[in-house]
Amino acid sequence: MTAPEGTRPTRSGPSTGRGGDRRPVRPPMDRPRRAAYEAVAAVHRDDAFANLVLPIILREEGLFGRDAAFATELTYGTLRHVGTLDAILTDAAGRDVARIDPPVRDALRLGAYQLLHTRVPAHAAVSSTVDLVRSVAPGATGFANAVLREVSSRDADAWVAKLAPPMETDPVGHLALAYSHPQWIVRAFSEALDGDLGETARLLIEDNERPPVHLCARPGLIDPVELADQVGGAPGAFSPYAVYLPGGAPGDIPAVVDGRAHVQDEGSQLVAAALADAPLDGPDGRWLDLCAGPGGKAGLLGALAAQRGARVTAVEVAEHRARLVSLATRDLPVAVLTMDGREVGGDPKLPEQHFDRVLVDAPCTGLGSLRRRPESRWRRQPSDLPPLTRLQRELLGAALRAVRPGGLVAYVTCSPHTVETHVTVTEAARRSGVSVDFVDARPLLPAGMPGLGDGPTVQLWPHRHGTDAMFLAVLRRG
Repeated sequence: MTAPEGTRPTRSGPSTGRGGDRRPVRPPMDRPRRAAYEAVAAVHRDDAFANLVLPIILREEGLFGRDAAFATELTYGTLRHVGTLDAILTDAAGRDVARIDPPVRDALRLGAYQLLHTRVPAHAAVSSTVDLVRSVAPGATGFANAVLREVSSRDADAWVAKLAPPMETDPVGHLALAYSHPQWIVRAFSEALDGDLGETARLLIEDNERPPVHLCARPGLIDPVELADQVGGAPGAFSPYAVYLPGGAPGDIPAVVDGRAHVQDEGSQLVAAALADAPLDGPDGRWLDLCAGPGGKAGLLGALAAQRGARVTAVEVAEHRARLVSLATRDLPVAVLTMDGREVGGDPKLPEQHFDRVLVDAPCTGLGSLRRRPESRWRRQPSDLPPLTRLQRELLGAALRAVRPGGLVAYVTCSPHTVETHVTVTEAARRSGVSVDFVDARPLLPAGMPGLGDGPTVQLWPHRHGTDAMFLAVLRRG
């Protein structure tokens, strides 16, 4: 029976045994593990996002410093590895993991992660998980203890050797189980990497690593070296605006609070700056961000526009995301419109052939940011692609209508899936009815960046560049 929602284990005093001997009582399950459990359970039970729910749980539990870091590691590590953990738990339990009650299943996932991927001693991982099961499903403690002891009988590599299909006969299946990704995503990554299985494995490994927090020092508002000094971080490897944050809560940084900097992956900075820096003939004062929410790229473009005497129109269809864009671009030359970007030409606020530079940061599967949003790899399905790619083509077509002849359009996705990248761009350009030339995007990125391919488009990668897997195509309207 599951404990009532909102209840917490309470610490009891020592008990008195036979003859008056006072014996210690096992302490209640510790708060960091409880916080991790509640976050993982919310993700699976409520379709919550870990990056949104975990900070709330940490505050409610009063966890800071090392305790908060441990809870965060357990949460994100378990979510990243859940596919492999479930295969192991299925074998260890002698039943499909789907047949285990959800509260017990999530507790076992946390315990198995500790056993196989952390330095937590096996006895501590088992006993703490059994304590957790006792608090959420008291009748399952014996079962949990037996399953976890079986899990602890092998290390992670030995479990993979037992359960994964052979690399020689089923490389996709082997990599999927070994590195905890759905097979269709492994296949898509391999295709985008020209079938290089070794590089695909390196990408999957990087997806399972904890990503660093990147800050964007907004040009004209704060120097990145100054920001790095303030936060004890380091300037980015590629973006002239990037700062790597060593730890702590970025929302507490004064420069972030007052709008001189914001949190943004270095890859996102690079693709936005590439559009702003691309050579352009003729007027250059009207820029458009056609899919602006939540506002990171609009914030960088707005800061660059302020330096160059330009203005940005930021379009976002969802009201709550449009409000986020307004907050992210306050005091910058950015006008936010709450409307559908596909309405170009059908609304006087979005006229055709009007803008000099247009960014289409299109909605996508987000397969390029799985290291930051680990639950996404298990939620996305191949069936998500057709409606997304149709929307991507429509938005890029609208952008090509919005840009003036000779103007530039940057098409960006946080996905390396070729259907969302090369296929979408090629099809949208072909159907647009306007003359379009591809601009080689490689020279628009910092000199010396490795692994940018043959052009004219660019695909960034976590394992090559330390960024999210951002795709960039730059088009010039004829």
